[in-house]
Amino acid sequence: MEWIVGNVKGKRRYDSSGRVEQARRNRDAILQAAERQLVESGYAGATIAAIAAEAGVSVETIYKAFGGKAGLVRALYERGLAGAGPVPAYERSDAMRERESDPMTVMREWGLLTAEVASLVTPIRLLMRSAAVTDQEMATLLDDIDGERLQRMRHHARYLKDRGYLREGVSVDEATDILWVCSSAELYELLVLKRGWSLSRFAQYVTHYMVSSLLPGRHHEGPLQTAPS
Repeated sequence: MEWIVGNVKGKRRYDSSGRVEQARRNRDAILQAAERQLVESGYAGATIAAIAAEAGVSVETIYKAFGGKAGLVRALYERGLAGAGPVPAYERSDAMRERESDPMTVMREWGLLTAEVASLVTPIRLLMRSAAVTDQEMATLLDDIDGERLQRMRHHARYLKDRGYLREGVSVDEATDILWVCSSAELYELLVLKRGWSLSRFAQYVTHYMVSSLLPGRHHEGPLQTAPS
């Protein structure tokens, strides 16, 4: 009996950290392979089998984790929304709003975050747009993420209204639409991908557009400096 009790007391607790880390590495490898193949081959051309082979995992692993190609696209888009920093962009944005009392600073930070996120999500957003023409699952996903972005922009617009930052005559709906345009993949596509603007120039343009459209005149008496592309 003493041996049994002693053996039970001395039993080691199972450590799952290794499996969690392996799952994280698998996920990163899958998303990296998926992004490359989806961008290069298009939504219809990329296959789960090819993505699995490149990532070094089984097809079943991808289906269990993401549910298929549409799930992979959604995951890539959400990864892009987090931005490039260790803290997700939306968390940085909300934290900045709470600590800042100067609307010009808020706009500048939003301009920088918009450029950062747009550089990551626009290729995936354009992939969705192209695939949605013939694929109903992609069309539904595109509608979903557009709806989520609209809600986020309305959240920002209400913040501006509640703080008293909006120029007189600008409604929450109008502010929402302006922020919606600024955060669109289409604006980034036109200015950065097609016209070759740098990220810094794009960020300053977005800031200037928001300031001149939303804030009282005292906030935009002179033009913002624009960095060369």
